[in-house]
Amino acid sequence: MIDILFVGVGLFALAVGIWRAVRARRTGAGIGLAVSLIALGAAFCFLSNRAQVFESEIYPSLGRLLSNLATMVAAYGIGLTVAEISGTRDRGARLRLGALGVALVLLTVMFFSTPDLPRGIGLFDELYRTHPTLVVYVFVYTVYLGFAVIDIGVVSAVTIRASGGALRAGLTLLLLASAFAIAYLVGKVVATIGALQAEHPVKALCSGPFSTVPCALDVGFPAISVLLIVVGLTVPSVPGLVAGRRDAKTLRLLRPLRTHLTRRFPEIVRIDPGGPSRRERLLTAMSETNDGLILAGVTPELPAPAAARVVRDLPEEPGEEEPPPAAQAEPFAADVARLRAIARAYRKLDGAAVGEAASPAR
Repeated sequence: MIDILFVGVGLFALAVGIWRAVRARRTGAGIGLAVSLIALGAAFCFLSNRAQVFESEIYPSLGRLLSNLATMVAAYGIGLTVAEISGTRDRGARLRLGALGVALVLLTVMFFSTPDLPRGIGLFDELYRTHPTLVVYVFVYTVYLGFAVIDIGVVSAVTIRASGGALRAGLTLLLLASAFAIAYLVGKVVATIGALQAEHPVKALCSGPFSTVPCALDVGFPAISVLLIVVGLTVPSVPGLVAGRRDAKTLRLLRPLRTHLTRRFPEIVRIDPGGPSRRERLLTAMSETNDGLILAGVTPELPAPAAARVVRDLPEEPGEEEPPPAAQAEPFAADVARLRAIARAYRKLDGAAVGEAASPAR
C-alpha cells in the first residue's frame, strides 16, 4: 500500500513536471516549477520500499539520501515559484540558493561520514544514540525544510489577499500543503528526540500510511502535502490553458480569411511574424486581418455575413484604390468575436464557392 501511494504520487508529480518542462522550454517561463515537480516525483520514487532495497545494493541507505536531497531541491523550487507568483523573486534569492547549497553539502557529508548504515529500507531510529552524524543529518534536513515550508506558507498567505480565481485556489492549496508539511517535520523532530532518549530504540515500521499517528505524520502527511503542492501549482495554469486552446482555435479559423486578405493586400503582412507565444501570433494575425478588412472597406458596423461577402468579392490581384479611413480600435475580446464571426461566414461562403466551381455544368 505504501509503495503504491509513494510511486503513484511520484509518477504523477514527474508527469506534470515533465509537461511543465516542455512548456517552459517553449515559452521560456516556469522552469522553476518544472524542476520542483520533477524533484518531488523523484523523491517519492526514491523513497518507496522496493526502490530503497534496490538502491541499498549500490550503497547502504542510499535511497534515503537521494530522496532527502531531492526533497530539499523541490522545496527550494517551490519557494522560488511562489516568490515569482507574488512578484518577490529577487528578494532573498541569493540567500535561498546559498542555504540550499550549504544544506545539500552538509547532508551528503554527514551521510557518508556515518559508518554501518542499514541496508534495505533506510530507517535510522536505532542509530541516533550511537551515530551523532545522523543527528546532525536529521537536524540539517529538518531545519532547512522548516524554513522553506514556512517561507512558502508566509508568501502564499500574503499573496492570497491580492489574488483571485484560480490563483487564489492554488495558493490556498499551497498554504494547506505547508500545514501538512510542518506537521510532518514536527513529527520527525519528536520521533528523533524519542529515539535519542530510548534505551533500546526500535525501527518504526508502518503497515499503512495512516495505520498509527506516527505513521500518518511520517508517511501519510508528506504524501498529502505533495499532492496538494502539485495540484496547487497546477490550478493557476488552467485558465491559461483554456485561453491557449481558444487562441489556437481562433488562429485556425482566421487562416483562410487572413490568407485571402494578405494575397489581395500584401502590404498588410508584418515583417515580424509574431513572437514565440500563441497569443503573440494571434495578435499579429488579428492585426493583419483588421488592416485587410479596413482596406477592403469593411467597417465595424457591417454585419459578419455582409463583411464576408465583401471580402469574397474582392478581386484576386492587388489594386490601386485609396484605402478608406481607419476605423476606431476595438477591445481585444470584442475584436476576437468580430473576426471569428467574419471568418466563419467567409469559410462558409468560400466553401460554397468551391462546391459550385466543382459541380459539373448542366
